[in-house]
Amino acid sequence: MQVVIVESPAKAKTINKYLGSGYEVYASYGHVRDLPAKDGSVNPDDDFRMLWDVDPKAQKRLSDIAKAVKGADGLILATDPDREGEAISWHVLEVLKEKRALKDQPVSRVVFNAITKQSVLEAMKHPRIIDAALVDAYLARRALDYLVGFTLSPVLWRKLPGARSAGRVQSVALRLVCDREREIETFVKREYWSIAAQLATPRNETFEARLVGADGKKITRLDVGTEAEAKDFRAALERADFKVRSVEAKPARRHPSPPFTTSTLQQEASRKLGFAPAITMRIAQRLYEGIDVGGETVGLITYMRTDGVDMAPEAVTEARTVIGREYGDRYVPSAPRKYTAKAKNAQEAHEAIRPTELARRPKDVARQLEPDQAKLYELIWLRTIASQMESAELERTTVDIEAVAAARALELRATGTVVKFDGFLTVYRESSDDDEDDEESRRLPAMSSGEALANKGIKADQHFTEPPPRYSEASLVKRMEELGIGRPSTYASVLAVLRDREYVKLDKRRLVPEDKGRLVTAFLESFFDRYVEYDFTADLEEKLDRISNGELQWKDVLRDFWRDFTAAVGETKELRVSDVISALDGMLTAHIFPPKEDGSDPRICPTCGTGRLSLKVGKFGAFIGCSNYPECKYTRPLAAQGDDENGGEASGTRVLGTDPASGLEVTIRAGRFGTYLQLGEAKDGEKPKRSSLPKGLAPADVDLETALSLLSLPREIGLHPETGEPILAGIGRFGPYVQTGKTYANIEPGDDILAIGLNRAVALIADKQSKGPGRRGAVGGRELGEHPTLGGPITVRPGRFGAYVNHGKVNATLPKSIEQDAVTLEQAVELITAKAGTMPVKPARRAPAKAAADGETAVKKTAAKKPAAKKATAKKPAAKKPAAKKVASA
Repeated sequence: MQVVIVESPAKAKTINKYLGSGYEVYASYGHVRDLPAKDGSVNPDDDFRMLWDVDPKAQKRLSDIAKAVKGADGLILATDPDREGEAISWHVLEVLKEKRALKDQPVSRVVFNAITKQSVLEAMKHPRIIDAALVDAYLARRALDYLVGFTLSPVLWRKLPGARSAGRVQSVALRLVCDREREIETFVKREYWSIAAQLATPRNETFEARLVGADGKKITRLDVGTEAEAKDFRAALERADFKVRSVEAKPARRHPSPPFTTSTLQQEASRKLGFAPAITMRIAQRLYEGIDVGGETVGLITYMRTDGVDMAPEAVTEARTVIGREYGDRYVPSAPRKYTAKAKNAQEAHEAIRPTELARRPKDVARQLEPDQAKLYELIWLRTIASQMESAELERTTVDIEAVAAARALELRATGTVVKFDGFLTVYRESSDDDEDDEESRRLPAMSSGEALANKGIKADQHFTEPPPRYSEASLVKRMEELGIGRPSTYASVLAVLRDREYVKLDKRRLVPEDKGRLVTAFLESFFDRYVEYDFTADLEEKLDRISNGELQWKDVLRDFWRDFTAAVGETKELRVSDVISALDGMLTAHIFPPKEDGSDPRICPTCGTGRLSLKVGKFGAFIGCSNYPECKYTRPLAAQGDDENGGEASGTRVLGTDPASGLEVTIRAGRFGTYLQLGEAKDGEKPKRSSLPKGLAPADVDLETALSLLSLPREIGLHPETGEPILAGIGRFGPYVQTGKTYANIEPGDDILAIGLNRAVALIADKQSKGPGRRGAVGGRELGEHPTLGGPITVRPGRFGAYVNHGKVNATLPKSIEQDAVTLEQAVELITAKAGTMPVKPARRAPAKAAADGETAVKKTAAKKPAAKKATAKKPAAKKPAAKKVASA
């Protein structure tokens, strides 16, 4: 009996069917070991010794595997064919050695690029040993991410209060987003004019020609910069006679793009299907691991983490057969197409992403797939088929026209493109080409040299240059790939971390940096510029690739990095927080103090008129404050709300109108803790009535009617049908709520506080009462089980800051990546242990923590020796062994 190890249960189930009774296939469920969250997990002083802890969730699975291996004839490690897959096999083997499960059984490593019976059985005929170079590359990457995270993030905490964390690759990706935003903010638009003539042939066929030259000089897009110049050209053209000077028609060919790599798949799925990279990879994983098709579980696509663009010869042959059958022999090129790419990483130089059987058309499997799976499979199938089809044949025509006016010689040009044979375009058009196709795919009428043309009208249009667009997820992945930052297996996780840490947000499918993300980037650019340079990060990635190729020793790379990195960290020890704030204030000026339209100083305080505004950092993060504090208490968020975003001025206040009942002015204001509404002004020491905005209501969408409705809260909805007591709806410190007597129930997403009815309110209150009171009135929550070491129940509960898990007096907020209904006992224990370890900590003393499972830095909170230490007070010294803050890679 042979024991086979793979990562996932779905993969194990499929492969078990292929191999038969002589094999037992077990799933490791991904990585089984990780660096523990404590100091010394990577020890540079001990030749970068790395300590590994077995994941508690993997203990039972590893025990089952070890038991099976003890009685087996051999062990076959069949994890994914990349660096991460090699590392998982290595970890499993190391654990089995520690458990003494292996005696003299042979151990082999097999890889297959597709989960099909043929691929799996063929792989079993070619076993090898674990590739030590790939494992070394994994160890080097893991150690680098850990060292950067636990070394750099504490510097952020000390020097930039309110900052969260920094990481090796994510911080560079964040810089790309922030640099683009800075370009947009500092962009100065430029006026230009386009001059075009509507002309007609003697056969009255019309077309458009653009001015391209005047008086022997070329005219480019931005050369006509004023209305006066445009009017002069238009007047000259209106008096001119037009004649064709030359007609040139050139044949052209357009070739298909290669099959998908990980990067191009993520980009096209984002543009064509609207899928985030993480969603694309999750769907692709399912298609790779296997779908039940016709009663048989089969992998539909090849491995989806790859830099390769070529296909196996048998796949190329099959593609050509399908093309001839489906589209005709005219669409089959005379010779198969061969694609090559510079493989930056040997472990990822596999086949391109393609269907395992090209004869399996999208419509043949659509019923067996979920809608999103069907869409992605169709995209992969079409791209693969198109890559082996005949080129498109085009004809590009250029007509040069002379316009003779009094004392002026003007030149115009008309261009057109005609598709003579569509070739691969009948199947697939790459998204980035669509606009070009629409612009160029126009036919010009037949013309000959010397032919006179009639003037049907001259137009001069004003334009302004536009700033570069914000990155979409697709364009950011493309840019990272161009710069050599990260690798295919990391792109999705990098983007997910940036959103989870709230460093960026998605707005109309574009990435916009949040204030906290800009602060982190500005700090790193100011004091750790080398480590967020694009070339430096790309060079480090290249060294990791060379390790995987066996060209460099991984510890030599770590030594070189660590020597310079620790020196840079040491230079910040004498850095004062005031110096940091001053540097960031200067670097972020365009963002936090944009020029005013009236030309006045944007730093003058709008409240006192004499104070100067500047960047401040407090307990809740960064904000803008007045230099006359505490006499003037004016504050606002970092980004000044402009007319285009919020309808207000840089001061953060916008007048909505006047309350007809009281005659007081109604304003919407940007405060330190968010946007709020205010009725009137403070008078005789009494605060004016205020209301925060419900979550999901954008400041720009608030009008006077909505504002008055919110300011009138709480409102009576009706009487409770059982108690007869009134039910009120309002907005409190914990958000919108409904209330009767002493029972308060938060309304749920989708409920409108201004429109919620009696039946819905009664249901929310009944649900709250059935769950019973919790801490501060919180619900009792759902019990997950007993704490495995300390005893006592662990529950998951909703809270004002989001869902959290509770054990005794310890509450730990769930990260955004974990749903309240899906959290497991093991995850809850890990969160509670981390939270308990931070309770007695002094900020100045922190222990480093581990990196995230996605391959990039995520140093987590470290548990202190006592899991539930008492809270430290101002008079009581910190615990003997303090724990680190939670660090997640930027």
